[in-house]
Amino acid sequence: MRNEAKVVAITGASSGIGEATARRLAADGHRLLLGARRGDRLAALSREINEAGGTAAFQRLDVTDAADVQAFVAAAREHYGRLDVMVNNAGVMPLSPLAALKVDEWDRTIDVNVKGVLHGIAAALPVMRAQGGGRFVNVASVGAYEVSPTAAVYCATKFAVRALSEGLRQESDGSVRVTLVSPGVTESELAEGISDPAAREAMKAYRAVALPASAIAGAIAYAVAQPAEVDVNEIVVRPAASAQ
Repeated sequence: MRNEAKVVAITGASSGIGEATARRLAADGHRLLLGARRGDRLAALSREINEAGGTAAFQRLDVTDAADVQAFVAAAREHYGRLDVMVNNAGVMPLSPLAALKVDEWDRTIDVNVKGVLHGIAAALPVMRAQGGGRFVNVASVGAYEVSPTAAVYCATKFAVRALSEGLRQESDGSVRVTLVSPGVTESELAEGISDPAAREAMKAYRAVALPASAIAGAIAYAVAQPAEVDVNEIVVRPAASAQ
């Protein structure tokens, strides 16, 4: 398999899957632009990658702001001259029963998980088309295939990411490729955003068996490494000892 160096922009890169993906892709020789709201973490991660011999720059990013995402993609081109891969990874997971009526949390989940991906597509797709190719890697969840109590809104957003990814793939002439990566239970900070006490307790048991974030980074690295004539469309990664 050829593993040519690419320019990769990663949202939600300050922790969890995004951070692990940055470390893995940098080790594979790719040039990175890292984005997230926590600029201090991005600065530290970028410094570590560069000191280890990799190539990484960073820019503070709020994926709910379309102009911010446009500027993020523009920064990738300013640093490296092009953008080969857009990893739409930023996400939130504030679980609660629908009857709890946490409308503000619903809105935030839709803004980050759905609009954030759309903003990434809107910013990067014209660039990829103009340069003759590229790849989107959209990070969803096993929640894109099934629904569980307290997760209706979260799952709805991940179903949406799956639909957007498939639609983008079908509309492409093959030069812009699309990969949906759907993790099962994975070690991350997502559960820290759960404000509902019962849902938070349930998540502790649910996460008793969890993948390291590096496992998902490996799946993303596999997709990124494929040659131009190969399009890996969907990857679902679950812990071997879990039915979830």
